[in-house]
Amino acid sequence: MRAKNPRPTAKTRATASARPTARARSVAANRTASVDRSTRETRVRVKLNLDGTGERKIRTGIGYFDHMLEQLAFHGLLDLELSCEGDLQVDSHHTVEDVGLALGKAIDEALGERTGIRRYGHAYLPMDETLVRVVLDFSGRPEFHFQGAFTRDRIGELETQMVPHFFKSVALAARMTLHMDVLRGENDHHKAEALFKGLARALSDSIVLEPRRAGVSSTKGKL
Repeated sequence: MRAKNPRPTAKTRATASARPTARARSVAANRTASVDRSTRETRVRVKLNLDGTGERKIRTGIGYFDHMLEQLAFHGLLDLELSCEGDLQVDSHHTVEDVGLALGKAIDEALGERTGIRRYGHAYLPMDETLVRVVLDFSGRPEFHFQGAFTRDRIGELETQMVPHFFKSVALAARMTLHMDVLRGENDHHKAEALFKGLARALSDSIVLEPRRAGVSSTKGKL
């Protein structure tokens, strides 16, 4: 006697709908980019996999900046190889800005047509006494807003004024809208680190592939 196929329950239907479709798996398999940016001031090389596990190899010549980029990769589950040879004998400006531009371009290229992504992401990130909010939209319309302040000129060899400038460079090159706010905090190290980790979490959420989304997350049909 042939056994009857069991009728799918709400639980099995929900499980099936949560599985990545063949299209989603195909898109995810190709979400990588390599960028080589050279100027008279810096040379930046980036290899990025958006669907990684947090593996990273970072070398910019600025210890604290390396530490922050490692946080971005680890908490964003990005596989990231990044190196920069810059004119640090001048200051950190060119290095930090060009790393941001190269990383943003790599994100943009890895996303391709942005098919199927959630598009929006946000995170509230605490670090001891500090609390930050990061909200982003891969709209294709680059915009950046930062609200916060640092009390020190530097954290290690990184000029604190370059922290928001780095995020602005990433946002413009990645063609995303990015809002970052330090809601409270006293320690500058905690503020900067919370911002990097907050971006990591918001970014990770926004690039998730929605299995039910056939195209881009816009009624216009393009991002």
